[in-house]
Amino acid sequence: MRARDSRSTSPGWPLHGGQPGPLLARFGLAEETPVLDVSANLNPLGPPAWLHGWLMARLGEPEALARYPDPGYAEAHAAIAAHEGVATEQVLLTNGGAEAIFLAAALQAREWPGAAAAIIEPTFAEYARACAAHGLPVQRLPLAPPDFRLDVEAIVAGLGEARLLWLCRPNNPTATLVPRADLERLLTLTAARGCRLVVDEAFVDFIGPPGESLTSLLADHPHLLLLRSMTKCFTLPGLRLGYLLGAPEAVATARACQPAWSVNALAAALVAPLLADLDFARRTEGWLAAERPRLQAGLEALGLEVVPSRANFFLVRHPAGREATRCLLPALLRRGVLARHTESFAGLDGGWLRLALRDAEDNESLLAALDEALVEVGRPEVPR
Repeated sequence: MRARDSRSTSPGWPLHGGQPGPLLARFGLAEETPVLDVSANLNPLGPPAWLHGWLMARLGEPEALARYPDPGYAEAHAAIAAHEGVATEQVLLTNGGAEAIFLAAALQAREWPGAAAAIIEPTFAEYARACAAHGLPVQRLPLAPPDFRLDVEAIVAGLGEARLLWLCRPNNPTATLVPRADLERLLTLTAARGCRLVVDEAFVDFIGPPGESLTSLLADHPHLLLLRSMTKCFTLPGLRLGYLLGAPEAVATARACQPAWSVNALAAALVAPLLADLDFARRTEGWLAAERPRLQAGLEALGLEVVPSRANFFLVRHPAGREATRCLLPALLRRGVLARHTESFAGLDGGWLRLALRDAEDNESLLAALDEALVEVGRPEVPR
């Protein structure tokens, strides 16, 4: 029997952020209500300024859309391989991070049909959906609040017969980061059990120093798959771009599961110039270094419980508990701020809110709205 994630069909609760319509309707607000959207974890500096001109120039060339993309995406694969320091045979371009997730599940189903997959939760709902789509039973390994720290030995002990383990690093929605030493220990233990480890690094660009991707571990760990997204950092959710990294054999099998031309020609051609934009990367690092600690301090000053973040978002809750936190969502909406609910995250059940990091002006607006909303919901006592 296929695992089914019933949370994805909960009426009125969108599965992902950036979807104000259902929530506005749920709370009786007009669809055209202007909102500051802190429900989607996107870089406020993007898209890069040059992108509009680049797209217009391409669209002005009829032949750009009148032929099929290169089925091997050679230019994009070469750019990613150079950027990551791996061989092109270790790279697979995908239609966003979501396709990379589904291809990882497809690869597993081809090699170990029907074998269980374990998911460390709370985390991104697409892992469970991908497993369900490919007939992989799911077992869930919980992280305990309030710090959501991963205990490597406990996770491995809970694997049972699972042949696949999903880990998001930094994790969505907790914004926590498994230390590299713990990750290396996890790799050793999963290898000994014949269990593939899939690490979703969709938010790796927002870790900040001394964070780094795990790409260098691929050489010694053929059971490791890394998933990347280019839509978060470059603010391109409508133009899907991602990629998968792994051992050549695993990548070749994943490629065999991928529909032909799943990435359009315009998106594929963008990979090289996006990765070459070092100025955009530097400005992103500067924004993150300035705004992340400032917003965390502002949230804590309001009396909210805040999970320390190693990403571009925060997980917060009202110290009075689940119901007070859930009441903050419509209170913020009435003040023009769309936060991310946690109704669809196992283990959170609506008792937390996820807030995306924005630019300085938007972060101030978020804090002001929260300040007002807490008057309505009940202001927590702030320790002196």
